[in-house]
Amino acid sequence: MAAVEGERSSSRAGVTVRYFVLVALALVFLVPFYLMVRNALSTDAQITNPEGWTWFPSNPQWSNLREVFSDSSVPLGHSLLNSAIIAVTQTVVVLVISAMAGYGLARAKVRYANAVFYLVLGTLLIPAAVTFVPTFVMVSTLGWVSTLRGLIVPGLFQALATFLFRQHFLGFPKELEEAAMIDGAGPWRTFWRIVMPTSGGMLAAVGTITFIGSWNAFLWPLVIGQDQNSWTVQLSLSTYVTAQSVNLHGMFMAALVSMVPLLLMFLFLQRWIVAGVEQTGINE
Repeated sequence: MAAVEGERSSSRAGVTVRYFVLVALALVFLVPFYLMVRNALSTDAQITNPEGWTWFPSNPQWSNLREVFSDSSVPLGHSLLNSAIIAVTQTVVVLVISAMAGYGLARAKVRYANAVFYLVLGTLLIPAAVTFVPTFVMVSTLGWVSTLRGLIVPGLFQALATFLFRQHFLGFPKELEEAAMIDGAGPWRTFWRIVMPTSGGMLAAVGTITFIGSWNAFLWPLVIGQDQNSWTVQLSLSTYVTAQSVNLHGMFMAALVSMVPLLLMFLFLQRWIVAGVEQTGINE
């Protein structure tokens, strides 16, 4: 009896230690977000004055929010719209193309299917800088500089997304597909009516990765977006830091605003994201 009680006490102590470590790590992870909110509602003097440091400003500067949207030199509202259009379009198209490509590579009974897969996988080993100049020349030749087409089209195929879908579909139970085909469904209908609806976790996980990558992209929009009408939110954020001045409170407030869509998307999709990461498919 004493041994059982000892084991229970040891188990409770282990659980307590794990929770303590997790809470501590969560607090460390949240520190940058706390600083972002705190600085976004402060003045530049409050941000840079180490002697006058406060955990939270006694007089929050809510006018900073109005300022970042009313500043004519930084089209933050239009940049947010551009980023939303680019990120949503790329995410939807990447999911469709990569899911079809991954399914074909996982199920196609052709001689060179594996060779094609390894070629796709090999593109992940090529540094982005190698393809940057040829891609820019092609986009410039097409006249897509400073257009949403030039920002969207080059990112419509993602080798990583294709790889993840292919690995997911390899573990997908073939019995479901065979049952659909017995009922008269062809490969196309089976894919859209059976395979895709039951792959919500993987779709959410890949979609989140793609959306965040597209939303946070900076180098390609910097080269292609040569006028304010084609700026993304990341380009607008970069204008708060110049060689002549640094608008700290505006930069933090704009960064906070740009983070909200990502936070809302994660909160909405977290259940499917966790399911996709844990299972990466349906168990047979």
